Amino acid sequence: MSPQPQAAVGAPLSRVDGRLKVTGKAQYAAEFNAEGMVHAVIVDASIGRGRITSVDTDAAEAVPGVLRVIHHGNAPTLPYRDNSGGSNNLPGRKVRVFQDDRVLFHGFPVAVVVGTTLEAAQHGASLVKFSYDAERPTTDLAEGEPTPGRPYSRGDVEAGLRDSDVRLDLTYRLSRNHHNPMEMHGTIARWDGNRLTVWDKTQWVPGTQLELSTVFDVPLDSVRVINPFIGGAFGSGLRCWPHTVVAALAAREVGRPVKLALTRRQMYFGTGFRPSYEYRMHIGADRNGRLVASDQTIDAETSSYETFTEAVTAPGQSLYTTPSVRQNYRTVPLDVNSPIWMRGPGAATGVFVVESAMDELAHELGIDPIELRRRNEPTQDPASNAPYSTRRLLECYTVGAREFGWDRRNPRPRSRRDGDWLIGMGMASGIYHTGVAPAQSRARLNADGTAVVESATSDMGPGTYTAQTQVAADALGLAVRAVDYRLGDSLYPQTPPHGGSMTMASVGSATLDVCNQLRQQAIRLAVEDEESPLYGVAADDIVVQGGRLHVQGNPTRGESYQRLLTRNDRDRLEANTSFSPPQGERFSISAYSATFTEVAVDATLGLVRVRRMLSVYDAGRIISPKLADSQALGGMVGGIGAALLEHTVTDHRDGRIVNASLADYLVPVNADIPDLRAIYLDGEDMHADALGVKGLAELVICGVAPAIANAVFNATGRRLRELPITAEALL
Repeated sequence: MSPQPQAAVGAPLSRVDGRLKVTGKAQYAAEFNAEGMVHAVIVDASIGRGRITSVDTDAAEAVPGVLRVIHHGNAPTLPYRDNSGGSNNLPGRKVRVFQDDRVLFHGFPVAVVVGTTLEAAQHGASLVKFSYDAERPTTDLAEGEPTPGRPYSRGDVEAGLRDSDVRLDLTYRLSRNHHNPMEMHGTIARWDGNRLTVWDKTQWVPGTQLELSTVFDVPLDSVRVINPFIGGAFGSGLRCWPHTVVAALAAREVGRPVKLALTRRQMYFGTGFRPSYEYRMHIGADRNGRLVASDQTIDAETSSYETFTEAVTAPGQSLYTTPSVRQNYRTVPLDVNSPIWMRGPGAATGVFVVESAMDELAHELGIDPIELRRRNEPTQDPASNAPYSTRRLLECYTVGAREFGWDRRNPRPRSRRDGDWLIGMGMASGIYHTGVAPAQSRARLNADGTAVVESATSDMGPGTYTAQTQVAADALGLAVRAVDYRLGDSLYPQTPPHGGSMTMASVGSATLDVCNQLRQQAIRLAVEDEESPLYGVAADDIVVQGGRLHVQGNPTRGESYQRLLTRNDRDRLEANTSFSPPQGERFSISAYSATFTEVAVDATLGLVRVRRMLSVYDAGRIISPKLADSQALGGMVGGIGAALLEHTVTDHRDGRIVNASLADYLVPVNADIPDLRAIYLDGEDMHADALGVKGLAELVICGVAPAIANAVFNATGRRLRELPITAEALL
């Protein structure tokens, strides 16, 4: 078969939806309007654990414009059918809004006030009075009781540590982080009889559809979820949170469409977060730096009512050759709301610990950190013994060291100064597993030579609209402007969650497949049409370029889609596909990175400034270089935040989050961001998926925080094992 020309994929195109966004025409969930819409405001519990003993709604109900106050004492019973595998699929029992008198955490939703205006609903919410039988909550990871854990083991760890020439026993602590996207979570809900429509900020349209179907016990096709644009999410939209159910419940109770938007403060307990961790790493190596054994104990916070886990153990199992490894991943139930996946879920945490420990070992042995990693480079996945599809981490080191000027690093800590500033350099590896999941898509080729491609996936910022359009355009042989890619609606074909760096591999493969099918339909129509200049030509010898079918190598012999369909009285061609990942091939498939950074630390004040950063990525085929840069630089910024700024502070007396605002929860701003650069190794991984991509969005944050921490040590000689690294810790 003649290969299709590739004009769009690999080109640094601007976002196809960029004009809509910069002109304000892109509509986000809470910006839609439904006729007769009213407003809802959630009332949050002011205790961290206990029971409601009384509710006084008289003052609230007397406010002009307040339509209804709904709470556990007057709310209808909701079915909450089983939703195994859906958007709320954590082990345990999810929050069931207004179904009993229990308060599970500070900020727990205890009522909702519906008003004709937002102001009326807000005022009414401030007047609802609750009395509680309060108990002291447990919200400190250090005070919680760990579960028995999930053990992993290979080799003889005790013997390996005993026989090691060098042993390090290290404990790292990572603070809770919150996603803090620009767009707050919001929902508009409308009932038309037994049919529910919601405009909702979600990273998984089909998952929210399924959740609402089971909560209200209505048929799946009676629920429509719409979400064409997301103003950032980073994982916070991967579940259907209680406020979405509250909005739908309120709309049904008052018989009118309801808008409910969380405030920034409510986001901190209304949606999830990256949990806090204590991670102990006991490692042993020989005098040449070759790892012999590693014993790891991981304690992670979760809620008291659900068990949240993530792939935090993977880097410690598979990043380097280690004959003997033992891990015990223990969750610690606390009186908090449930955590959720956050950019680089699990891997960013695990990589911080492993890469910090490798730097400590390199310093202990007097070996260059890159050389130490080279000596422990595996030839196959140490955890699964599977061969690698591709693993070019050594090449990432080589390119990164050369481009960053690693040879100028002085291995002796506190040896470089620039006036009052101590200068240091650090590096770290990164890894993220390539995920691929089943996805569906449909496409239509119109007689005017344009195409429409649809799927229910989302775009929270990585550029799904653009990248999918590029794939579709090349597969159909059309200009990018001739393709209309549509997403964010449950009426479109089903797709997996928009997270875990799986969208391009999964939905992109479905887009490629359905558009290939559509192009082949047109080619078959042409070669069987006696009036076509392509009549009788072998289908495999025909390509499409610029909307014109022609013989490969002979562009003069052919015709346009438009002419072909019009002559055959066809107003369109259509195709549907259900993509499933290939089975049978057993490979270890991950994306890899090497991040290099230079920091300056004020010798007197302990202030840390990142001066420059470079990351080199082995991420397979890069569909859209401009979007890739956007992802890479954004991931570096997020990593700077995790390393130096971000920390959710809890008052453990009552479970209140103290810094639940952007004034107090610190995130990086432009003044914090230095010169950032990303390099992508040229290539593809066809074992991963049909497009040869390995995923980028999660990888780009993995390795940033340890690279910064390692650079801080090189600058100061102080080894800090707790994130974020603060000025007071360096004083």
